[in-house]
Amino acid sequence: MTSVIATFDLTKVYGEIRAVDGVDLDVHNGEIFGFLGPNGAGKSTTIRCLVDLSRPTSGRAEVLGLDSRRDSIEINRRIGYLPSEVALYGDLTGQELVDYFANLRGGVDHRVVDELAERFDADMSRRCSEYSSGNRQKIGLIQAFMHEPEVLILDEPSAGLDPLIQMEMHALMEETRLDGRTVFLSSHTLSEVERVADRVGIIRHGKLIEVAAIDDLKQRAIRRLDLEFETTVDPATFLAVDGVRDVSTDGPVLTISFDGPIDEILRAATALGVVNLHSRDADLEDIFLTYYRDEEAADDRTTNADEEPADVAG
Repeated sequence: MTSVIATFDLTKVYGEIRAVDGVDLDVHNGEIFGFLGPNGAGKSTTIRCLVDLSRPTSGRAEVLGLDSRRDSIEINRRIGYLPSEVALYGDLTGQELVDYFANLRGGVDHRVVDELAERFDADMSRRCSEYSSGNRQKIGLIQAFMHEPEVLILDEPSAGLDPLIQMEMHALMEETRLDGRTVFLSSHTLSEVERVADRVGIIRHGKLIEVAAIDDLKQRAIRRLDLEFETTVDPATFLAVDGVRDVSTDGPVLTISFDGPIDEILRAATALGVVNLHSRDADLEDIFLTYYRDEEAADDRTTNADEEPADVAG
């Protein structure tokens, strides 16, 4: 598939802090790509390098096949960008501000602007200094979408929006994808990314630790199965099954955490006289937290391995 955003060993260092550390991204044409990580993970710094608001310490980035530094003017002409913190000119009304941005772009179709304002329920007549954070976010979204760009780069776009407006924004993202255009969505709101994204990248401490389709992540994730029996059963029966990670008991009910196929678990349960079962698929939050726990455990092991052994008294 055609890449519309690509980074190559992208690194940004502030003093002793590696905000972005060797990130290699490949975002495809016509997809919604979710960029996941908690605050401070490196999401916004990566985006600022893509739109040339920050220069990488090393490595490089491309958007629409163009170099993010050399071709930044052409890139910004063809993309829509919403920063994580929307700053507006307080003395202008929402309409005046959008008109100003439209003129900077050489003009846009005002019918599109009017439609976006209606969909986001934005009061364009008030001065920006009077807007709440949610209303400022609406203006930011309008200016990002109004010229129907080839690529949308949205950094925490749902901040301050009420649930109904968030749903409208998600619908607009889906319409953008169906039109063959691309959305790069940075967020720490896991439910939002799970709802709209085709693939996700997970970043931690500046390092990209996973890129995968959401469905693939779920298939590889630990799932849970509640099994109810007529009497208590020995959990060791299930601990011996391949793929079972953990078994807990509460009287005649067993809760099994597992990955991989469910067939052997069901055969063992049937042989023991299971009377009821309930399967719980992992959601994106479970998967995300699992990745972070695994990475933290790996870091702890590395740190401990680097430590010199303590002196033994004798």
